[in-house]
Amino acid sequence: MATVSDTDLGARSDRGSEYADLSRLVRNAGLLDRRPRRYAVRVTVVLGGLVLLGVLFVRLGSSWWQTATAAGVAVLLAQLAFLGHDAGHQQIFRSRRANDVVGLVCANLVTGISYGWWVDKHNRHHAHPNTEGRDPDLAVRPLSFTPGQAAAQRGLRALFVRHQAALFFPLLLAEGLHLHAASVRAIVTRGGLRRRRTEAGLLLLHFAGYLGTVFLVLSVPQAIVFILVNQALFGLYLGSSFAPNHKGMPILTEADNLDYLRRQVLTSRNVRGGPLIDALLGGLNYQIEHHLFPSMPRPNLHHAQPLIRQFCAEHGVAYRETTLIQSWAQGLAHLRAMGTGSARRGNG
Repeated sequence: MATVSDTDLGARSDRGSEYADLSRLVRNAGLLDRRPRRYAVRVTVVLGGLVLLGVLFVRLGSSWWQTATAAGVAVLLAQLAFLGHDAGHQQIFRSRRANDVVGLVCANLVTGISYGWWVDKHNRHHAHPNTEGRDPDLAVRPLSFTPGQAAAQRGLRALFVRHQAALFFPLLLAEGLHLHAASVRAIVTRGGLRRRRTEAGLLLLHFAGYLGTVFLVLSVPQAIVFILVNQALFGLYLGSSFAPNHKGMPILTEADNLDYLRRQVLTSRNVRGGPLIDALLGGLNYQIEHHLFPSMPRPNLHHAQPLIRQFCAEHGVAYRETTLIQSWAQGLAHLRAMGTGSARRGNG
């Protein structure tokens, strides 16, 4: 599936003139211009950090202190996943081929996630954010994000939904392993996946290198603990970074006839916090700007924010922004409400 085009999405808007006006403002401000040097610095820093941790890993050898190394590697792998995300949106280079090469290296080779599978899934999310029946991010088992999903659960699944808010962050500890499993499943079973052989080969290199290095340097118990800590923190970090963006925001149905501008803004939430949050969340804290212009380079998002926020105010479009903690709280409140509603229906 091709990467979603800002222009194509805007053309499907019932009020396309408003989005076209905003697009002209953004383009004239140079905010869609690529920033390859900024990305080169970011890639160098992250890969340099991984090399340093690799040297530390070998120097420490068979030691339980390697759990700290596992935590550091998890953070840097998540940062590379953010870079793969940017490549998937064609943010780094104008050349699709160059972006895809970066994406394949960051995703398949280094983090062990299928680039093609993820791009297809993520593009469907961007086209229909928070839309029941269309957004794959609303179909995440065993969670229920809508009353209909919650009402359909039975037995242990219904019991889980009742307590899903409390179990959400513990569940994210398995997200890293889920992403690896889903990637392998996509390679094996999906007929329409482009570059299947390339992706399969890169995934094999990733798993062989990752597992081989860990079990070569560490004892078996230490290696198992290293992998569990590394993958748990990797999944928790990624999940905690993506969750604030839409969870707890309005959920649409296919019958909702919103234009592109409003569909993207009303279902998204920004997270404020300055340069530290920008770095920690990989630019995903500018979710409104990112959803309106998926190919906008990450370094330009904070420059676009004042312009887009003002445009939304002038056109009566609610622009939501909160802190990271508040965004998590709002998402958990929504999950709790779905669980409470499920319990009431069950008792009824």
